Amino acid sequence: MDFALDKRLDDSSHFIEDWPLCRVSLKSDRTWPWLYLVPRRGGIREMYELPAQDQVQLIREIGMAQQALQTLYTPDKINTAALGNMVPQLHIHIFARYKTDAAWPKPVWAIQTDEIPYTETDKLAEIQKLKSCFEKLRQGE
Repeated sequence: MDFALDKRLDDSSHFIEDWPLCRVSLKSDRTWPWLYLVPRRGGIREMYELPAQDQVQLIREIGMAQQALQTLYTPDKINTAALGNMVPQLHIHIFARYKTDAAWPKPVWAIQTDEIPYTETDKLAEIQKLKSCFEKLRQGE
């Protein structure tokens, strides 16, 4: 089955780049620095459904996304989750958390917050900042 990004993920994020396994996107809500990683494999709902080599690659890519968020935003904690209750296509949420954020220490899904969309200028700046950081991390491998 060919890869197609679920419309709900596409509508709620901004494409950054494709990695060897995952499509990497910035969540369109700037409340928290937040990335989506979506394995570019069709029909995958759970991590165990990926071939073993893709599972290993997924862990590597999650680690790189976490490292980029830590480097760029110096959060108190990085949360990583694969829920799939609303969007069954396998996607990994990776986002920065701060002791001063509105949900701390609870999960971000435990509170209702208004989304804060990126302006076009800020979106492009964030994407470029993330791309530059990803490139530096790849060079350091």
